[in-house]
Amino acid sequence: MVGSYASGGSAAAAAEKLDELRRLLGKSDGDPLRVVGVGAGAWGSVFCALLQDAYGRHRDRVQVRVWRRPGRAVDRADAERLFEVINAREDVLRRLIRRCAYLKYVEARLGDRTLHADEILRDGFCLNMLDTPLCPLKVVTNLQEAVWDADIVVNGLPSTETREVFEEIGRYWKERITQPLIISLAKGIEASLDPVPRIITPTQMISNATGVPLENILYLGGPNIASEIYNKEYANARICGADKWRKPLAKFLRQPHFIVWDNSDLITHEVMGGLKNVYAIGAGMVAALTNESATSKSVYFSLCTSEMIYITHLLAREPEKLAGPLLADTYVTLLKGRNAWYGQKLAKGELTLEMGDSIKGKGTIQGVSAVNAFYELLSQGSLCVMHPETKKPVAPVELCPILKTLYKILIKRELATDSILQAIRDESMYDPRERIEMAQRQSLYRPSLLGLPNGDAKA
Repeated sequence: MVGSYASGGSAAAAAEKLDELRRLLGKSDGDPLRVVGVGAGAWGSVFCALLQDAYGRHRDRVQVRVWRRPGRAVDRADAERLFEVINAREDVLRRLIRRCAYLKYVEARLGDRTLHADEILRDGFCLNMLDTPLCPLKVVTNLQEAVWDADIVVNGLPSTETREVFEEIGRYWKERITQPLIISLAKGIEASLDPVPRIITPTQMISNATGVPLENILYLGGPNIASEIYNKEYANARICGADKWRKPLAKFLRQPHFIVWDNSDLITHEVMGGLKNVYAIGAGMVAALTNESATSKSVYFSLCTSEMIYITHLLAREPEKLAGPLLADTYVTLLKGRNAWYGQKLAKGELTLEMGDSIKGKGTIQGVSAVNAFYELLSQGSLCVMHPETKKPVAPVELCPILKTLYKILIKRELATDSILQAIRDESMYDPRERIEMAQRQSLYRPSLLGLPNGDAKA
């Protein structure tokens, strides 16, 4: 089975890792470790499928389930594509025949039956990733049933939906005695301007909504494309959070082709995971507008990464520690992520802004809301920095021309997509190295942006 890591000699190692985590969580014999994925987008589904492949044979000791909303119909075009995928893969075809599930895909292909997203997920098909069959998954459509006794909850929701869903979960958990562990996969942020400008991340949203302390909430991110991970392309990620849980969870999640490291800096890594989505949209636009010009794309990369490094100096006391994971995640997202795809489609006229940021077959394009959030935060005068040429205080966003242009294209809708080329070809644009050196010279760190103390630090 594609994606299966628990075969042969690895089965004993998987059992050992599972038992170790069970002991840490105080699980008794006969009481399975309950892992629930909340949300069934591409990465959320793949993450749960990896766990199912690795540990599913130990049914008496672990239970992996996925919650997704019921009622989402699979349209005729997607049903036809599903049928093609099934018949192109002998292993998948045989599996469906054994499960007596093949006929319904034939009927859907003919238009005689309507399939639903939760129904096909049970057979191993994610609506946002039809070309990559997964293992069959246990799907629950009742949120309370899914989470009420969960030991580990995996947040696979977009950041824009995280708060609402976890507020509902919080109501179900009011009578809980023990706190669950939560692993958030969401990459996006919200901006709060009152009483001071600051970023709100998905882990903070979850903690506020449920009352679960941040020490029990972790963020997992990395330079990964979901379908490639499930097809056993080598990948790595970082799980960030409190010392007590991140190392045991890193060991539990690690697989031969999916290496998980750990880091204590939860919030900053989480914020950076959202930041790269911003610039990925612009990368897609540049690629489409220049017919995949390698030179133009490299120019954009140098400029956008200098802006990202500049922003990290506002958000991190020691930003150099983030350079590796931030740039790696940016690189893969610019190459093949959904945000870059969205930018390409906008520039080609195959999508319009009026269609919104939730796209059929792709899910939520989280970079759009992140553009708005980062622009709002960095345009606040209370965060002013010294302009290197005018020597006058300006809002940080004034030193981020690409972010400003993306805001005017995507949020204000004042500019056309080709304005991104004008931004990178501006004759007055200074060497991106100067922006990095300026960030290193000035004391830019604003801990208040992450809700940390000493928020009145000055440049």
